[in-house]
Amino acid sequence: MHSPGQKNIPLAERMRPDSLDGFAGQEHLVGPERLLRRLISSRQLPSLLLWGPPGSGKTTLATILARAMDADFIFFSAVLAGVKDIRRIVETAKEKRAKSGNTILFVDEIHRFNKGQQDAFLPHVESGLLTLIGATTENPSFNVIAPLLSRCQVLVLNPLTADDIRFIVARALADAEHGLGALHLTLDQDGLDALVRFADGDSRRALNCLETAATLVQETDKEEEKSTVITADIIREAGQYRSLRYDTGGEEHYNLISALHKSLRDSDPDGAAYWLYRMLDSGEDPLYIARRLIRFASEDIGNADPQALQVAMNCREAFHLLGSPEGELALLQAAAYLATAPKSNALYAASKKIRTDIKQTGTLPVPMHLRNAPTRLMKNLGYGRDYQYAHDNREGLVDQEHLPSELKGRIYYEPTNRGYEAVIRDRLIKWRKILKQRAIDHAQHKNRPA
Repeated sequence: MHSPGQKNIPLAERMRPDSLDGFAGQEHLVGPERLLRRLISSRQLPSLLLWGPPGSGKTTLATILARAMDADFIFFSAVLAGVKDIRRIVETAKEKRAKSGNTILFVDEIHRFNKGQQDAFLPHVESGLLTLIGATTENPSFNVIAPLLSRCQVLVLNPLTADDIRFIVARALADAEHGLGALHLTLDQDGLDALVRFADGDSRRALNCLETAATLVQETDKEEEKSTVITADIIREAGQYRSLRYDTGGEEHYNLISALHKSLRDSDPDGAAYWLYRMLDSGEDPLYIARRLIRFASEDIGNADPQALQVAMNCREAFHLLGSPEGELALLQAAAYLATAPKSNALYAASKKIRTDIKQTGTLPVPMHLRNAPTRLMKNLGYGRDYQYAHDNREGLVDQEHLPSELKGRIYYEPTNRGYEAVIRDRLIKWRKILKQRAIDHAQHKNRPA
C-alpha cells in the first residue's frame, strides 16, 4: 500500500493491497493452492492475459505478481503509448537482463493495441525478454492477435461479489493509515446496501463513491452538526448516476444481444424485456436493437406468424418517428409480441441447405422450360418449351420440376406444425398428394392397352 501523507492519491489507489493475503475476490485464482499462489511459490511466471470487468483487480494482481517475482515492473498504457515506447522498453529490458534482472511488462487495456503495436513486442515475449501481463475488459480472442494469444495464459476475472465489496469498504473505513479510519466515519446498513448496488461488482467504483460520500458527510457535519454517518441518501448523492458495464463493440455487447435473442427464441417475454432494457440503459443504439428484432422475426418465427415481420418493421419505424424515450415502448411491444409468437426456424434451415447445395454444385443452368423466350431465336433454341401455366389448371397446380436436374426432388423448406406454418405444411402435403396421384393416373393411362 502507499505510504501515509499522500492525500492527493485517490482512495482506490491508496487501498491497493500489496499481497494476495489482502486481495479481495477471485478465489478461483488466489485461493489456497490456486494458480496464482502456486506461480508465486514457484517464482516462475508465464505471460498472462487478465480478462475481466473494470474494478475486478487486474492491475492490483499484476502489481502483486511483479513484486513477488522481484522483477522490474513497467506499466504501459495501450491508450497513451506507441511503437516508439515499445522500442524504448525493449532496450531497457535488455539492459536489465544483462544485470540478471527480469522485466514484467504490464499492458493496461491491451485490447486497444492495433495489430502493428502487438507485432512490435511479440518477438520479445517469444524470446522471454519480456514477461507480458495484459489487462483487458474485452474478450481477448476478438482483439489480441493469435500468435500473441497463443503465448499467453488467459485468466478470467469475475465481477466482485457483494461480500467482496463489503469487505473492501469495511477495510477502507477502518484503515487509519491509508483509508478513511482517521475520520471516524460509519456507514449505516442502508448506506452500505446502496453502495454495494452502486458498485455493481467494481471495487474502484465503490471506493470512489465512498470517498466522495466521506467528503459530503464531513461538509454536512460542519454545517448542520450531525453525526458522521454515511446514509443511503448520501451514497446516492455521491454516486449521482451509475453507468452500467457495457461496450457497444465488445464482449458485453454480444453477451446482452445473445441473452435477448435467446429469451425471445425461448418464448420468455420477461427475460426479453429485461435484456432489452439492459441494453437501452447501457447506451446501445435502439435502432440496432430494432434491426435485430427484424432479423429474429424471419430467423426464428418466419411463417409460423407472418405478422411478426410486419410488427418488427413497424417498431423500427415507430422508434425512428418518436425517438427516445417514447419510442422505446414500441421496441418493448415488438419484443413481447415476438417472444409470445409461435416459433419456426424452417426458413433459416432452408437457407442453409440451399447455400450448401449452391456451394457444392456451382452455377447449374436454369431448366429450359423455366426460361423466358422474348425472341424468336430463343424460342427456336427451346427456351420455354413445355412450360405449364399454373393458372390454366383448375386447382392451380402443375407437375413440373423447378430445380436444376441435378437437384431434382430436393426439398428445402419443411414447415413446422406450429402457428400459421401448420397451415402451410398441410397445404404442401395436400398439393404433393394431388401431384403424386396425377403422376400415378398418368402412368396408368399411358400403360393402358389401346
